Amino acid sequence: MMNDKEKKVTINGIIITSVLVLICLMWTIPTIGIFITSFRTADATNSTGWWKAFSTIKKFTLDNYNQVLLGQRYSVGNASGTSAIRGATMLSAFLSSITVTVPAVVIPIFIAAAAAYGFAWLNFKGRGVLLAMIIALLVVPLQISLIPILRDYNKIGLNGSYLGIWLAHAGFGLPLATYMMFNYISSLPRSILESAFIDGASHFTTFVRLILPLSVPAIASFAIFQFIWVWNDMLVALVFLSGAGQKLEVVTVRLMNMAGTRGTDWHLLTAGAFVSLILPLCVFLGLQKFFVRGLLAGSVKG
Repeated sequence: MMNDKEKKVTINGIIITSVLVLICLMWTIPTIGIFITSFRTADATNSTGWWKAFSTIKKFTLDNYNQVLLGQRYSVGNASGTSAIRGATMLSAFLSSITVTVPAVVIPIFIAAAAAYGFAWLNFKGRGVLLAMIIALLVVPLQISLIPILRDYNKIGLNGSYLGIWLAHAGFGLPLATYMMFNYISSLPRSILESAFIDGASHFTTFVRLILPLSVPAIASFAIFQFIWVWNDMLVALVFLSGAGQKLEVVTVRLMNMAGTRGTDWHLLTAGAFVSLILPLCVFLGLQKFFVRGLLAGSVKG
């Protein structure tokens, strides 16, 4: 028999579990609805809700994914109310997003790691002020910097190029990356660095061979944040790749074009959304074991 304390703990556990299950259901049901819609025909999607999909199994189809992946022709509503026909493929947008995202993740990681090492272990004048200025940049809204940067890009010819959007994403991600890396690197034992210096290692050797391998949890945590942010970004890509036309469209811009101005092709939009979900999900699952360790780094000393 359980005593009163054990019963109370059991009841509290049941309540907490029930609340968590309810939250998970509320979070998951819309995703399930989108997933079901991605397999429905255009007529079925426009006529009935997704919860009525199983009443007619024959209305399920893979044509949506064929149109999205293989670039078949589909209709897109325009502002005048007529329909325009054009071809599109998510594969080219998928490759374009990878080309944009990978360098936009790698560049700020190495710059921020080097900066964090300097702020944590090197003594120089103005170190605290510079670090405070970098952290203060976290509160600067992204939107206010787009137009000035776009004007400069137009002057030097970087608008509509991969290099331009790499530099933009790297610049926007550096404050957070530096802050996270500084918290982690500054929490490493000083004795490790002193041992390396006694063995004759330079700062560069210590950073490359010692600090970077030890900082994998913090690097992975930021990589998850930055990858998902850049992959799901539409505003920056729309601004800085607008001059390149359709050849450099990323996944988010292609999804916007699939929906059309009038938003009539929901069956294609939902299929494209699940195609775009695959890579970020794989990245998160692959790096999740480092996620919590990297976020908690530096929060507890001793």
